[in-house]
Amino acid sequence: MDNIQIAIDGPAGAGKSTIAKKLAQRLNITYIDTGAMYRALTYKIITNNVDINDIESINKLIEDTEITILKNDLYLDNYLLDDSKIRSHDVNEKVAHIAQLPEARKKLVALQQKIALNNSVIMDGRDIATHVLPNADIKIYLTASVKERALRRYKELIKKDPNIELESIERSIIERDNIDSKRKYAPLKKDDDAIIIDTTGLGIDEVINKIIDIIKDKKLI
Repeated sequence: MDNIQIAIDGPAGAGKSTIAKKLAQRLNITYIDTGAMYRALTYKIITNNVDINDIESINKLIEDTEITILKNDLYLDNYLLDDSKIRSHDVNEKVAHIAQLPEARKKLVALQQKIALNNSVIMDGRDIATHVLPNADIKIYLTASVKERALRRYKELIKKDPNIELESIERSIIERDNIDSKRKYAPLKKDDDAIIIDTTGLGIDEVINKIIDIIKDKKLI
């Protein structure tokens, strides 16, 4: 198989990361979780007690930040970052704000594009097909109803925080959708040639098989 680029976009909770990770395993290619990269940056900002509205301080922090992916492990400033640290409720609430900052996106997009140059990759996020990998071989836009996405996130977070409320998560997702779709720099939107897959009510394997069928139809595998 020649090097291929698969771009998966969609709103929060649509199943992008889960699908992309398992699809990468099935195809034996590199998975780049761009959302995790923005979460890592947000985590650093929070742990350094920087106000998320203090753009000058955030930009200085970005300059001194290194985020790398090695063998699908995420490293923040050469420190292996545990996934639970970037999936906290605090990070969930602030990552949309950080992800819309031009300096944050410029730095991380440059890294993402560098990784994709010499590797077959699956990359998921909100502007992969439209901005990061505009020439990707396969472009998928995953979506699902707000209620379905909120329930998925609730099942994930309730294990860590028994006091979390489904209604709060649903409001957070609606707010995240609004921020992502209206941000000035690289907003969330479906690329013209992306294929929409609504994951509402679908299992993980069902979605993966749909994408593999699309890849086969294009004779890329």
